[in-house]
Amino acid sequence: RNQERRAGERGCLPPPAPLIWRRLPAALLLPRRQESEREVNPIEKMEEVENTSKRKAPELDSEDSSAAAVMNGHQSLPGSAAKRQNLARSCIHEVAAPNGYDLSKDEAVHGTLSNPVFNGDMAKTYPFQLDPFQTVSIACLERNESVLVSAHTSAGKTAIAEYAIAMSFRDKQRVIYTSPLKALSNQKYRELSQEFSDVGLMTGDVTLQPNATCLVMTTEILRGMLYRGSEVIKEVGWVIFDEIHYMKDRERGVVWEESIVFLPPAIKMVFLSATMSNATEFAEWICNLHKQPCHVVYTDFRPTPLQHYVFPIGGSGLYLVVDENGQFREDNFLKLQDTFAKQPSQLDGKKSGGPKASGRIAKGGNASGTSDIYRIVKMIMERKFQPVIIFSFSRRECEHHAMSMSKLDFNTEEEKDSIEQYTILDCFQ
Repeated sequence: RNQERRAGERGCLPPPAPLIWRRLPAALLLPRRQESEREVNPIEKMEEVENTSKRKAPELDSEDSSAAAVMNGHQSLPGSAAKRQNLARSCIHEVAAPNGYDLSKDEAVHGTLSNPVFNGDMAKTYPFQLDPFQTVSIACLERNESVLVSAHTSAGKTAIAEYAIAMSFRDKQRVIYTSPLKALSNQKYRELSQEFSDVGLMTGDVTLQPNATCLVMTTEILRGMLYRGSEVIKEVGWVIFDEIHYMKDRERGVVWEESIVFLPPAIKMVFLSATMSNATEFAEWICNLHKQPCHVVYTDFRPTPLQHYVFPIGGSGLYLVVDENGQFREDNFLKLQDTFAKQPSQLDGKKSGGPKASGRIAKGGNASGTSDIYRIVKMIMERKFQPVIIFSFSRRECEHHAMSMSKLDFNTEEEKDSIEQYTILDCFQ
């Protein structure tokens, strides 16, 4: 309304809003009568409420022709566990398209704009079955249209980026893969070099094969190329923005924003991110900015189970407080509270010589191997929970943790024999 009012004062009309198509899973759109008849456990009900609140289908009038809702889902399976699996594996697809966009594509091969399906020869095949969000995203890429993929960590977003790179190799185009960190760029360069033959790296420190078909770089490097008007941009067909949610950062978010704004409209983009709350608004912004459709593929499914354990200071065990279904384990939490009641006070300072001694280095421990970190790592290795990463915000603490675990030995006898044998052969060579 404010936009229309300001436009009326200037004597011009506001730009038309982009068309929005939404394709929601059928499990989220069950009638109330059916939902009351079936038996739903609290966790499943909670997930349904969260999913519907994040992507709510718009209420459309019968005369409104600027938007349409398309519903397409999988057939429900019998049993509450099967229903839950069906709900978790589904994905939500939306698309923002400019008014007057040419929809002339072969529907038998590419499907429709609101329901993309690819039935042609794929640029890359996978040795595993793709998840629904990966299948829909690849169909959007084959339509030569931008796509925003929002999924949890380890859900398989990299497979979509690899497919976009494979398409560029097939179509004789260059592709740019951007990441927010130099370390992540180096890691992606190693991974993509094993998958593809012509891959280059461009960071502030290292430049390898700058004329390669696939260039891995930080987003700041891409913005610098756009500022300079690099000739490389003229040969680029796709740009992949990894961790696009960095745009919300107050200090560095402008780098992503300027890079997207300065890209030529002919270049298509792939945005990879964790779950976003404003994915639809982002797609509308891309649509208004570059006058091209932008798909949104969203899934709440977490393929790697996430469990929360608590290790009490001075304790000797791990307590599961939140299981892989997101259910709070109150019985284990009460056991955890009992361990605190049984432990003597740790803050009296009678052994450490003062209240400040119970701070950072006291938790890190020493080389005698009696710290909490030592016990946690030992227990994790005994229970086969590895690999494990220990975060510490102090370089001094990292040294103490390393010293406290210097006496631990996690190699089996066979591994020790192979290590000794390799060392001997290496010496002879």
